[in-house]
Amino acid sequence: MTGRVWPEVYKKLGIAPIINAQSWVTALGGSIMRPEVLRAMDEAASSFVDIKQLNYAAGEVVARSCGAEQGLVTAGCSAAQVLMVAACMTGQSEENVEQLPDTMGMKNEVILFKGQRNRYDKAFVTGGATLIEYGDVDSVTADDLDDAINDNTACVAYVVAPFMPQGIGLEETIRVAHERGVPVIVDAAAEVPPRANLSKFHNMGADMVAFSGGKGIGGPQSSGLLAGKADLMEAVVMNSLNLDSSVAGIGRPMKVSKENIVGLVTALQLFTDSDEGAEWDGWYSKAQYVAERLAGIDGVRVELEDDPAERQGPQPVLYFEDNYDGPSTADIKEQLEAGDPGIYVGGGGNRPEINIVMVNVQDGEEIVIADRLEEILRDR
Repeated sequence: MTGRVWPEVYKKLGIAPIINAQSWVTALGGSIMRPEVLRAMDEAASSFVDIKQLNYAAGEVVARSCGAEQGLVTAGCSAAQVLMVAACMTGQSEENVEQLPDTMGMKNEVILFKGQRNRYDKAFVTGGATLIEYGDVDSVTADDLDDAINDNTACVAYVVAPFMPQGIGLEETIRVAHERGVPVIVDAAAEVPPRANLSKFHNMGADMVAFSGGKGIGGPQSSGLLAGKADLMEAVVMNSLNLDSSVAGIGRPMKVSKENIVGLVTALQLFTDSDEGAEWDGWYSKAQYVAERLAGIDGVRVELEDDPAERQGPQPVLYFEDNYDGPSTADIKEQLEAGDPGIYVGGGGNRPEINIVMVNVQDGEEIVIADRLEEILRDR
């Protein structure tokens, strides 16, 4: 690993650091926390506190940042998904909270557009709910959603993510659901930055919105933030904390340490106060460098793209034309990952592309990425 820092804690375990050009993915460690966050977590570890008071105080910071009535730090976005559904099923009934995951006598159906099914939506049913699909992947109307809502509907879920079909759109989803008296919950795990998204979905009328804390916000990887309407958020707290009663809610295995709570709050405040334009310019500069280095390779078209609906920041995207006769995208990724250092890049779902995401690329690593891709693609 010449020229690269190999932290001793990883060296002892025989684990070498890699270059993360795949985004804030959990499988590669989320993001790198700023020194201020690490110092805050270290300081938080030095004292005992009333955890429920800490949760409420941190929740106020989350709520202000999101422009919502009430907030909570959670054990990742997936835990927030579990808690959102639980709150919609139990309300503020202590008896219902105690009863989960048995949902007998409660509204227990979560409605989700079929095109937004994904490998993480199991969290919606962890608390005992049943997932009900509506519409077809390529064809869906507001009437499809309206027809799916019934007396057993606890909530309508909506997922915002790159490459994810929007169905009838969040605004229309909220309109239809609210006309039927049903809350809308939003999984927006990786949708910040832009910072405006923290409040965007609340301003549209969503009842609760969940984000990952360990992606673009730069908090502890196992943290998340959840915010929304006060009545539902109080039900979330009941399902997750219950420190002043004998009830152990469904969220008990998802408790958050004092260190992670403080780390997430610190990261959130740094995130909202930082210069988004300068951050974007840094990503763009690295993306432009790689795109220029890879221009002119036979059969490879390189586009610099930054559509927020599909791309997390500016990134060079490699498309492979009909006359391309080099290694497959899978082979390219395998060669990148097998190098020293290993380089992990992104893909476009089912599309034959390679995207190089700059949000976690450290200064100088764009040169390593370009060198390695030129070696694989141009010098073959």
